[in-house]
Amino acid sequence: MLTANVSDFRKNIKSYLDRVTKNFETLIINRGKDSGIVVMSINEYNSLMATNYELSSRKNEKKLDSAIKKLKSGKAFEKDLIED
Repeated sequence: MLTANVSDFRKNIKSYLDRVTKNFETLIINRGKDSGIVVMSINEYNSLMATNYELSSRKNEKKLDSAIKKLKSGKAFEKDLIED
């Protein structure tokens, strides 16, 4: 994760944006007390949104809960947990 203040970001915007997109880094721009901006690549953003969608699905929530229970109990994963 990269951090920068607004002045440094302005001076080196191309370098920061290149690092974010090419190295899949996240940039936090500090704007003062309790204020900031997060910059990430579109691929990283899309991945977060897809994960959020999958985790918010009730069907997937049940599958995840079931898998966690089986893992905690020491039971092996069954084929039906992987398939839809």
